[in-house]
Amino acid sequence: MADKLRTQQQLEQLQSRYVGTGHADTTKFEWTSNIHRDSYASYIGHPPLLEYMSIGMGEPKERVRAMMIEKMIQPVGKPPEVQD
Repeated sequence: MADKLRTQQQLEQLQSRYVGTGHADTTKFEWTSNIHRDSYASYIGHPPLLEYMSIGMGEPKERVRAMMIEKMIQPVGKPPEVQD
């Protein structure tokens, strides 16, 4: 029983430290948004990968970088409307 409690405490600690880890109330929209944002951040943070993608797209590296930063605002579109 102590192992289960310790595991639960560690999970709660991770969720409070890292926003993208999700929790029981995370919606599908939030989850996919976090995945897309993490992917764009990784692409931007690794210059060789960004350069590879820019060559494939036929665009300058900085333009691809700026395009990815803009996509991070709403990576999967507008959020769904909340029904009361």
